[in-house]
Amino acid sequence: MTTYNVLIMGASYGSLLATKLLFGGNNVKLVCLPAEAEAFNTEGARVRIPIKGRSAPVEIDSRKLPGHLSADGPGAVNPSEYDLICLAMQEPQYRSPGVRELLDAVALSKVPCMSIMNMPPLPYLKRIPGLATDKLTNCYTDATVWQNFEPGLLTLCSPDPQAIRPPGEKINVLQVTLPTNFKAARFASDEHTAILREMQAQIEAIRYDPGDGPIDLPVKLKVHDSIFVPLAKWSMLVTGNYRCVTKDAAVTIKEAVHTDLDASRQIYDWVRDLCVKLGASPNDLVPFDKYAAAANGLVRPSSAARALFNGAPNIERVDRLVQSIAAQHGMHNAVLDATVALVDARLELNRKAAA
Repeated sequence: MTTYNVLIMGASYGSLLATKLLFGGNNVKLVCLPAEAEAFNTEGARVRIPIKGRSAPVEIDSRKLPGHLSADGPGAVNPSEYDLICLAMQEPQYRSPGVRELLDAVALSKVPCMSIMNMPPLPYLKRIPGLATDKLTNCYTDATVWQNFEPGLLTLCSPDPQAIRPPGEKINVLQVTLPTNFKAARFASDEHTAILREMQAQIEAIRYDPGDGPIDLPVKLKVHDSIFVPLAKWSMLVTGNYRCVTKDAAVTIKEAVHTDLDASRQIYDWVRDLCVKLGASPNDLVPFDKYAAAANGLVRPSSAARALFNGAPNIERVDRLVQSIAAQHGMHNAVLDATVALVDARLELNRKAAA
């Protein structure tokens, strides 16, 4: 079995994928803030995963796994030393000093790069036939950070598993709240796609002994030939995550979806129809009822809504991106338009307060 050197930009959500890769004996470097790097380097990553039939989550300590985990700041890594690079930060962070320069070095290194962001990197969208990506730049905090990427070297992995840093815990602790699978599209080349397929096999083979015998761990990596499979997340984000934003407060994803289930189904299926128009097969996408059932367990506001009501001047704008792509196909949706307007208004307030 091949082992790989993997660079992951972003340590919070990134530590979940890192931990899964460590089981396969791979070496993983997290790029993060100094306090995070110190915590990961001294105490490893702690990832808690709920297991069906067990009352308490299983906690994985990265130091006990076959691979090696380390962490560093963006100025201390050389992308060309890695076989795969993963993007696990929020989209606005890529224009930060230090991170921006590293992202550009990643693009120029020509190392295959997999995003596990909700917001698809602009070069990935260039892989969708017929999409006018030059009209989508205003959906990004700073679209110029993506200019040196070759689209075929960048793929998207739908970050379906949900996870949080539990309040009051150390910064190296991650709690998985919805243990679903990462769904990655293939790279343009078979050679680079083979890396993902090898990692998929490594993760499928994991059996972990929490002390009472080996068990299968949820959260797999599934690699798909269709470039549209990761777009299944768009319906979920527009229906749940961004509708957590109300005029005065952030509500839970469960409330956003289940308060008016008919309205949720309508907007969800509208986004699915858009993905089909772009070229997706209905089989690439997730039916509404399956998502609605999962949303019952999502009893916190989305990270985007929490950030907005914590004063963030920028957040990922998948809502605006979907609106802009739909407009290219003559599609408009009043629910989405209202959501975009609410997010715009809250960002405007935040920016005025920060000025």
